[in-house]
Amino acid sequence: MNILITGVSGFLGSALVQRMPGSITGIGRKFIDRFNGDFYIKSLDRTVNYGDCLLNQNVVVHCAARVHIMDDNSEDPLCDFREVNTAGTLNLARQAADAGVKRFIFISSIKVNGESTLKGSKFAASDVANPQDPYGISKAEAEAGLLELAKESGMDVVIIRPPLVYGPGVKGNFLNLMKLSRLSIPLPFGLIKNKRSMVYLDNLVDLIVTCVDHPKAANNVFLASDGDDLSLARLLTLIRRAMNKSPLLLPIPVLLFNLFGRLLGKYDMVDRLIGNLQVDSSDAKTYLNWTAPYTVEQGMRITVDDFLKSN
Repeated sequence: MNILITGVSGFLGSALVQRMPGSITGIGRKFIDRFNGDFYIKSLDRTVNYGDCLLNQNVVVHCAARVHIMDDNSEDPLCDFREVNTAGTLNLARQAADAGVKRFIFISSIKVNGESTLKGSKFAASDVANPQDPYGISKAEAEAGLLELAKESGMDVVIIRPPLVYGPGVKGNFLNLMKLSRLSIPLPFGLIKNKRSMVYLDNLVDLIVTCVDHPKAANNVFLASDGDDLSLARLLTLIRRAMNKSPLLLPIPVLLFNLFGRLLGKYDMVDRLIGNLQVDSSDAKTYLNWTAPYTVEQGMRITVDDFLKSN
């Protein structure tokens, strides 16, 4: 089987290429030394010709994207996200269909569903899309275009929406939490009993590999998670225990976090820490007989060990 992976030099793509069966072709922004197949450096927009990359490919796994940026300085973020994540994705997909590719796997985002869930509820693959920011909007529009293309062309489309992905080399807020946890100081999160779904990098990779040739994956949407949702208090406890540290979590009332968030104009940031975001990933079990091969504890230990070696 011949498989094209985009974003192969990124966090997910570089992990995926190590596990993907068959003959691998990669598209990335920079060459990676350990890549053994054909490698192309190309951008992602509505104008690029991917014909040389798509020749004789059976499957495309599309990981490349303009990612969510906390402090985006773009004058028109929605336009920029759409150019890459929507127009660029659909340009690649149309060319893939024309080239005879049988299956197009799109790594989308849980932001297509929204930013948070109410206590006791979970996002489902069947929910009406409700993106709240330019990144989520661009991904939702790409999904809609891909499903329409699947009807028109006969090319299978598989959509996977992960929440926060953690693992060796993780950046962003998760990296900041590990840096904070490494400090031998008490942290004021002992009463934060929210629930957030996450997915360990190798669990997501395993799900993608399963979707490459599983007949029941065709034209379906899957939400990915470890299947074990964490509160901020439990997450920090797992991180610090993986560092052989005491959790040292102080019981500060949740209301104070909400108050400070509003006073400082950082409510969205606070909500990402203490709010709920749960996903129902049971469709992967129902359709694909898939369960996450790594537990949260195992994934956390591997992630923290890599962080400690690298920092």
